[in-house]
Amino acid sequence: MDWTHYRFRSQWSLPAPPAAVYTVLERPEDYPRWWPQVRSVIRLDDATGVLTIRSVLPYDITFTARRTRHDPDAGVLQVTLTGDIEGWARWTVTAEGSGTLARYDQEVRVHKPLLRRLAVPGRPVFRVNHRLMMRAGRRGLLRHLEAV
Repeated sequence: MDWTHYRFRSQWSLPAPPAAVYTVLERPEDYPRWWPQVRSVIRLDDATGVLTIRSVLPYDITFTARRTRHDPDAGVLQVTLTGDIEGWARWTVTAEGSGTLARYDQEVRVHKPLLRRLAVPGRPVFRVNHRLMMRAGRRGLLRHLEAV
């Protein structure tokens, strides 16, 4: 088993139309306004940016995200990730009842030296850290959608 390899999936039920949710998610430069763990986003060009994230544990993860799919009709946003983590992440936004289901899928390998050294003993803690980050992201997005 490769202890530095992670697969994550989160599903957010949101009481807003899919188009409104997609519009917010397609603007990562605004994530720090509503998602506290996204510390910074620096746009490099129309399809690429550098993000720094930090959840509960005292370490930052910095990576470059490059858009590989932007399909509003299908509700899909996908990026490749390089840097402290390498792999891909995808949002899939679909109608769910009178609201939206935003599904986040991610598959990455960790390259940050500290996280590689702690890969075996830290794995359960890293997974909880990610879960807490995603929970806070959902809460932040809910507040943001209500304000908009």
